[in-house]
Amino acid sequence: MKNDVKELVNKGEMLPLMEEFYTIQGEGFYKGTAAYFIRIGGCDVGCHWCDVKESWNANLHPPTEIVKIVENAKKYSDTIVITGGEPLMWDMEPLTSQLKSEGLKTHIETSGAYKLTGVWDWICLSPKKMKLPTEEVSAKANELKVIVYNKDDFRFAEEQAAKVNSDCILYLQPEWSKRDKVVPLIVDYVMANPKWKVSLQTHKYLNIP
Repeated sequence: MKNDVKELVNKGEMLPLMEEFYTIQGEGFYKGTAAYFIRIGGCDVGCHWCDVKESWNANLHPPTEIVKIVENAKKYSDTIVITGGEPLMWDMEPLTSQLKSEGLKTHIETSGAYKLTGVWDWICLSPKKMKLPTEEVSAKANELKVIVYNKDDFRFAEEQAAKVNSDCILYLQPEWSKRDKVVPLIVDYVMANPKWKVSLQTHKYLNIP
């Protein structure tokens, strides 16, 4: 990467864009809502069950001017979801400021492992054991979405729920490859602990991105 481009990336004026697409939000509070997704490359959290491991290496994804990203986004939807990868590895302030100046709603899906940057209407925190979220992201999260891969994830979920604000909506979501085994466990857990809700990856059931 050339030095001038690298400097723009470091400032958040260019971002390693993996993909962008218009679809239906499949998870959490806004499931069923049309939204434009911007997937930013780069992640070092390293979930072994990640379904977008091709996003991990930021160098594989072309640095793209945020002006172009915003121009594309505003054609499709007023709800923009920034995801990854781990988008907070980059400075989200320039991108979100431009999106907000266009009157768009900004949502982020993040592990919360990095400093919170950007202006957000909705923060979906999906914490990971390998790299825990910062106190700031936990405090400001609108929804907590814990992926359940095995029984120990219920313990982890309660630990993380103790760190978020009282208005944060709590979700347990089965890891897709283990759904047949963990869905019954999640159902039983939510019925016994009704502060939690079940989140499903409905976009996969609908066979859409």
